[in-house]
Amino acid sequence: MGNVAGWCIGVTAGQVARSLSEATYSSRFTTPNYWADPNTGIAYQVQVQYPQPSITSLQDVQNIPVMPGQSQHPLIGDLASVDNGTVMGEYDRRNGFRMLSLSANMAGQDLGRISKSIDAAIQRVGALPTGATVEVRGQIAPMRDTLNNLGIGLLLAVLAIFLLLAANYESLRLSFTVLTTAPATVCGVILMLLATHTSLNIESYLGAIMAVGVGTANAILLVTFAEQHRRSGASSIEAGISGAKERMRPILMTSVAMIAGMIPMALAAQVRHH
Repeated sequence: MGNVAGWCIGVTAGQVARSLSEATYSSRFTTPNYWADPNTGIAYQVQVQYPQPSITSLQDVQNIPVMPGQSQHPLIGDLASVDNGTVMGEYDRRNGFRMLSLSANMAGQDLGRISKSIDAAIQRVGALPTGATVEVRGQIAPMRDTLNNLGIGLLLAVLAIFLLLAANYESLRLSFTVLTTAPATVCGVILMLLATHTSLNIESYLGAIMAVGVGTANAILLVTFAEQHRRSGASSIEAGISGAKERMRPILMTSVAMIAGMIPMALAAQVRHH
C-alpha cells in the first residue's frame, strides 16, 4: 500500500494521458524530437510509439508504464480504470460553431439532378432542432449562382436588344416581331439537349445564348428587308414572302457555318464527359 500511495502522490493525470498518447499515437504530440542530418543539415522529425501489434487488447493498454525511462512502474492499469467505450472521434467547427459534414461524390447523374435530390432529402427531414441550420456547400452553390447570373444576363440582353430595335425601327411592333424568334430558338435548344441526352450546364447555356444571338441577327435582317418591301407598296404578306426569299440563302449559310463550327467542340465535350 505504501508503494501505491507513493505512486499516486508522484504521478499526475497529465502524465497518465501523456504516456497513453505517446504509446498509442506518437511522441510527436508530447515531445517533438528532431535529428539533423550531418551531411545536408536538414532536420528530420523523429517519432516514437508502440508497434501496433503490441497494443491489441485492454490488458496491453493497462501494461503501459506511466513513467517510461525512469521505472517500469506504476502502470496505467495501477492508476486508471481501462474499459471499452465510445467517444466522438472528431469535432468539426466553422466560425466557432460545431458542424457535422456529410460529403459524397457524383455517380451516374449530373450535378443539377443531384442538387434537387439533396433539397428533397433536406425537406423530408422536417423541422430542425433549435439553433441548428443546414447549409449546402461544394459545387452546388456556385453552379446555381452561375446559372442564375447567366439567366439574368440573357434577359437583360434581350431587353437591351428590344430597346435598340425600337429606337432603330421606331416601332415597338417590329421590335417585338424580331424578338419572337428567341422563344423558338430556346425551344430548339431544349429539343437538341433532350435528343443528345445533354444536361443544361455552363457550356450548353453559352451555346444557347449564342444561338439566340444568331437567330435574332437573322430575324433583324429578315424584318428589315420585309419592311422595305412593305414601304414600297407591297402588302404585309407579299413583303414577308419577298423578304424571306431574299434572306433565306444567307440565313441558311450562316446557320450551317455555325453548326459546322460547333460540331467539333460538341464532339470533344462528349469525349471528355465519357
